[in-house]
Amino acid sequence: MRILVVDDEAGLRQTLSLILREEGHEVEAACDGEAALAALAREDATIVICDVRMPKVDGLLFLERYRAAAGRGLVIVMSAYGDDEAALEAMRRGAYDYIPKPFRADQLLLVVRKAIERERLRWEVERLSEELSTLRGADGVVGRSAGLREVVAIARKVAKHPSTVLVTGESGTGKELIARLVHSASPRSERAFVAVNCAAIPDALLESELFGHARGAFTGAVQERRGLFEEADGGTIFLDEIGELPLALQVKLLRVLQEGEIRRVGDNAPRTVDVRVVAATSRDLEDEVRQNRFRADLYYRVNVVQLHLPPLRDRGEDIAELAKHFATFHAARLGIARPTLAAAALRALMDYSWPGNVRELENVIERALVLAENGAIGPEQLPPAVLGVVAPASAGAIFNGTGADGDLSVKRGTETLERTLIKQALDRTGGNRTRAAQLLDLSHRALLYKIREYGLDRNAPDSD
Repeated sequence: MRILVVDDEAGLRQTLSLILREEGHEVEAACDGEAALAALAREDATIVICDVRMPKVDGLLFLERYRAAAGRGLVIVMSAYGDDEAALEAMRRGAYDYIPKPFRADQLLLVVRKAIERERLRWEVERLSEELSTLRGADGVVGRSAGLREVVAIARKVAKHPSTVLVTGESGTGKELIARLVHSASPRSERAFVAVNCAAIPDALLESELFGHARGAFTGAVQERRGLFEEADGGTIFLDEIGELPLALQVKLLRVLQEGEIRRVGDNAPRTVDVRVVAATSRDLEDEVRQNRFRADLYYRVNVVQLHLPPLRDRGEDIAELAKHFATFHAARLGIARPTLAAAALRALMDYSWPGNVRELENVIERALVLAENGAIGPEQLPPAVLGVVAPASAGAIFNGTGADGDLSVKRGTETLERTLIKQALDRTGGNRTRAAQLLDLSHRALLYKIREYGLDRNAPDSD
């Protein structure tokens, strides 16, 4: 590390220089703040150790001018007895730390080592951020498969127009990311992007959340409240899982799309809003319309432009890129220096069917980093399911070495296992889906999706 020592006492400059050179540092010395600024203009230092009281340019003025000249080194100030207030003022102005005179060599080296460690962490974060930015595309979407890039291209085209967009795809494919892309590439990008999960809000509260309420509209409404549509005025509202909206609320949403007006709960007068709607669903809305669970007129209103995100199992060329992206991202967050993915681990990730899509992949990578030694991810850090290993005892002896008829397909085996476990959980809870979801360690919404996907809603009692 390059360290600059600044002090008007020649003996102290020499002593500090000897101590620091013995530690292996490159050391330069300056007799006052003016000489120090000239030296740093030629070549910046990693650390500057500077006295507070000096002729010409003192420590405080030096610090001010150094920062104004975009100096990036950490400044450690030295203060004699009685100068503590000046040292604290230096820290308020951006100094990293201070050390009172007189001090021992080990005290100085401790402060310097802490400063060096901080700088190393900062450099590592900058490096990881650069790697992360290179992994991302210019649009912020990670992946280069033809299906994904086609969706991104259409999203960027439609973003310039106010048309309503419907994003479809399985849970975890990244529908909100595409919605944010539509917003950021639109003329509304400087205004609010408001995301709301329609499945996460109880039906009784959903209308008030979306449209707001007047004072006294219901018990507990002690003051009027703006809804999410008003919060998004001039910007974009993202209605995730729009297929979960109750029919009564679908009518009111249709009016917003047709008239550009909302009416707060308990209010008599409508309010005009200018909101771009991007909706998303993991349901088949056409089938929901046929089953009279979703209004046809609302479906045609939200489905002006449809963007369908393919599942991760159909985007095999994106898996490695996504895995590296998530490894870099979570390593920076967890303070892990250099994450690596072993070739065997990468092969296992590529071979897995990813029923939970991109969200499942991200969770697997984060889990692996937590379990890994120094960020080195091997097969042993991956969950058994990803490796194609099923424990017969915990799965109710569903498998005995191979699947039915010796079928070794991980995808079909995973589906069989999930279907069987869901049926057992529903049987054990008497059809109570909320308790079954808890047993299965799934969200309630994910369980409902899988029940429909596997056709179990025709066999299971409809109770909660």
